[in-house]
Amino acid sequence: MKNILYTQPMKAIFAFCAFLFIASPLLAYDCEIDGIYYNLNKSTHKAIVTYKNSGYYSYSGSVTIPSEIKYGGTTYGVTSIGSSAFSRCSGLTSVMIPDGVTSIGDKTFSGCSGLTSVTIPDGVTSIGDQAFYKCSGLTSVTIGNGVTSIGDQAFDGCSCLTSVTIGNGVTSIGSSAFSGCSGLTSVTIPNSVTSIGSYAFWDCI
Repeated sequence: MKNILYTQPMKAIFAFCAFLFIASPLLAYDCEIDGIYYNLNKSTHKAIVTYKNSGYYSYSGSVTIPSEIKYGGTTYGVTSIGSSAFSRCSGLTSVMIPDGVTSIGDKTFSGCSGLTSVTIPDGVTSIGDQAFYKCSGLTSVTIGNGVTSIGDQAFDGCSCLTSVTIGNGVTSIGSSAFSGCSGLTSVTIPNSVTSIGSYAFWDCI
């Protein structure tokens, strides 16, 4: 095999192309409507809430997620909140989740230290791993009856959490799900639960 010799002009072209690739931001979303970013599935007409670029600090204040959006003449139903969508948005204080949302992804609200309370509607069936990890300002959580599983470390490190209402549909509570919730004083586990992971309530002093 012959060695390929790169001339000085060719090297300059490769370097310039590499610079453009690194410098150009890769958008993580398909559209932005009223300050909320979405990925769109054009075949199913479903929308997933996501972040802007880095996944960090995209949102602040009070956020109300709509049940549907219109984009390019098409109506999309908002059905899920994607992984890391609100991750590390420390300025986020509240979020309203519509009934049409069926899943909350991994690390969705991880590190949202300004979030104080959240109500998960009955339409949601799963809460991902580390979904509310280290939401240190979270004081109360209501988990709807549609949720069947609470992921590993879902509420790990929510040190100000004092009360949790778990819906009757939950069958499994993941490992370390409420680990480090040192302010937790009471929790009612419904009869539907058949498995509780290791360290689920570790250090709930």
